[in-house]
Parts: sequence; C-alpha cells; structure tokens
Amino acid sequence: MKRVLVVEDEASIREMVALNLKMAGWEVLEAPSAERALELMHQSEPCDAALLDIMLPGMDGLSLCETIRRDDSDIGIIIVSAKGQESDKIRGLSIGADDYITKPFSVSELVARLEALTRRVKRGSTTKAAEEPEQLVSGPFVLDEKSRVLYKAGKPIDLTQVEFQIMELFFRNPATALVREKILEGVWGKNYFGDVKIVDVNIRRLRMKIEDEPSNPQHILTVWGYGYRWNA
Repeated sequence: MKRVLVVEDEASIREMVALNLKMAGWEVLEAPSAERALELMHQSEPCDAALLDIMLPGMDGLSLCETIRRDDSDIGIIIVSAKGQESDKIRGLSIGADDYITKPFSVSELVARLEALTRRVKRGSTTKAAEEPEQLVSGPFVLDEKSRVLYKAGKPIDLTQVEFQIMELFFRNPATALVREKILEGVWGKNYFGDVKIVDVNIRRLRMKIEDEPSNPQHILTVWGYGYRWNA
C-alpha cells in the first residue's frame, strides 16, 4: 500500500483529505505542523509521497520541503499554496517539490496528482521487462534504471523522481527537440492539471546538477519558443 504524509494545520481540511486518500487506497500519516511531520517520518517506514501546506505554524511548508528533500530524493512532494502565491510555487519547485496544487482544490484532482507522481517509481521495486536495458548510456552519462541513479563520468548525481523521469525521456529521445507539453505529458501524465512552467523549473534544477556551467548548458539545450533538446 502506498503511504502519504499529509501536513496541514487546519484539522477539517487535513481530515477530509486523509479520509479521501484512505478511500482511494492510500495509507495516510497526518501532521498539523512541520515539526510533527518530521517526527512521524523518523518513526515510520519511508513515505511514497508528501502533501505539504505552505502556511504552517513554526517551520513553514517550504522549509519542510527543503528538509525532507535533503534526506530523501525518492519521495514525491506536492506543495499546497493559496491562490496568488506564485513566488512560493516557484520557490517550492526550485528547492525540491515535484508539483504544486492551489487552494481551493478538488480531492479528485489531488488523488490524480499523487497517482501520477508515484505511478512510475515504487520504492524497492526492481521489476522490469526482460528485454529492456537496465542502463541507458549517453556520452559521459549513464542512467541506471534499476538503482534509479544518474552517473556522470562515473560519479553519481542525486535526482528526484521527476528529474529522473525527465532524464529518461531525454535519453530515449536523443537529439530530438521535445516540446514542453510532451515533457509534461511524459512525466506528469496526460491528465495533469497544472501548467508547463513546472517543466522549466525542473529543467533549471537539472542543469544545476548536471551541467559544468549551468548558465551555459551543453547538454540540456533550449529550443527557443518550443522546448528542450538533449545533447550528450
């Protein structure tokens, strides 16, 4: 059973979300604060996903996101922001969130987002079709699909689930200009409700990790007015 951590200080919202997620087949951990969330994470088995409200008492949701991501590159993180908090959304994506959802939101949309985020990567899962290679090689890069690790010249680079999936898409479409919408669909799913700027933020984050000079990228190239192209 997939496990999700729900961090929300408003009890009525937290309980409503938790109830609906349980009905959808999730095991739910509930926390009214960032501090309690960290306690729960240390006391339990790893979660597959976390839903973090930005406005929390004490440590806010963005700081919590950063703390969780520092310790766990596999967990899927969705931040919840009030309408109009555009800068918070961008900051959240920049420090490690995989997606965001804006209040008020529908529970069906939230469940769809969580399912999309966790559908391709399961903790501890090593099942692959026998004919599929476990490693994809592109220039000095090796993408190990069994360990979910990217190597550059033999050195491992920590990627989030979403970053890994973007790299998979690039490796399977070398030297091909990919429109942002194709990247969005390939990684977040056909029924994703958000906007394409989430692609740009994740590309920016990836460049910081894999490029020698992120301001002058040699591998993830921008195709102006269109999208991005992978160059080994």
